[in-house]
Amino acid sequence: MTPDQQPTAASVFDALGVDYERAFAGSAAHHASLELLLEHLAPRSRVLDVGSGTGRPTAQVLTDAGHEVLGVDVSPVMVDIASRQVPRAVFRCADIRELPLDEAAFDAACVYFSLLQMSRADQSEVLRLLGRALRPGGHLAVATVPLDLEGVNGEFMGRPVQVTSFGPAEFTEVVAGAGFAILSERSSVFTPAHPAAAPEPHLFLLARRI
Repeated sequence: MTPDQQPTAASVFDALGVDYERAFAGSAAHHASLELLLEHLAPRSRVLDVGSGTGRPTAQVLTDAGHEVLGVDVSPVMVDIASRQVPRAVFRCADIRELPLDEAAFDAACVYFSLLQMSRADQSEVLRLLGRALRPGGHLAVATVPLDLEGVNGEFMGRPVQVTSFGPAEFTEVVAGAGFAILSERSSVFTPAHPAAAPEPHLFLLARRI
């Protein structure tokens, strides 16, 4: 498969739809990451959810706790599902790399596994962009699959994908280099509830904008 033939993130997640939510609903580490973030948020904080998917669990948990959420996802199918499932949040179909964001407009940002189909340069730039979009002292909750991979063709829940990531130490360095102080680092292994899924290492970071 040539680079021009690689499926886009939008097409992959359009096809997965609610199957993605079902597969990852049992991630205790994801819920623990959200609970840790909530401990650091003032009432009625404004949160940017990058790669918001179906809106669950991230936007749902945050809005249930009284926070204002803007979810951004490249998949129109996911945006439609999320808008119906989490009506108290606002969702936009857009590429975060192309979305104008005001400086210091948000109190926190969540980026759960939504960098993996970007180049390493783009991942670094998105993290820097989020640093500018957060107020000083704002918080970043970010998760990735911490493997040293660059442009590797694979399969995710039965769909062909091309994945790029960093090893755990390198990813932590990239986040810190984008202007964040690392507050918490938690690793786990999770097997999505899907016949085509395999165990995945997960890395969850909570960081504060310096």
